Amino acid sequence: MRPRGVYLGGALLYMALLYLLSDRPGSAVGIPAPWDKLVHALAYAGLGWLLGRGTGRAGWAWGIAAAYGVLDELHQAQVPGREADPWDWVADALGAAVGAWWARPRRG
Repeated sequence: MRPRGVYLGGALLYMALLYLLSDRPGSAVGIPAPWDKLVHALAYAGLGWLLGRGTGRAGWAWGIAAAYGVLDELHQAQVPGREADPWDWVADALGAAVGAWWARPRRG
């Protein structure tokens, strides 16, 4: 088992990657609706998993990832050609919940 710090460090790097991808102008992204919601959910499932492994608490992992999703949407509202979409955040939050749940310690 890896130390939790490795997962938390991975989560920080992952968040930086999400930021960089969100910082690209809208025309450079190229993911059509409704597939963009699936991409959001998968991306935030990865973040939820990393945070879940790092914190050891699914609730905290979900909360951090969902809050980061809000910040990401607010950031996108400032990027030319992008917009903040509440449904993107819903996909982020659902994906984060799945990832955090999947990372929880198994008993048995």
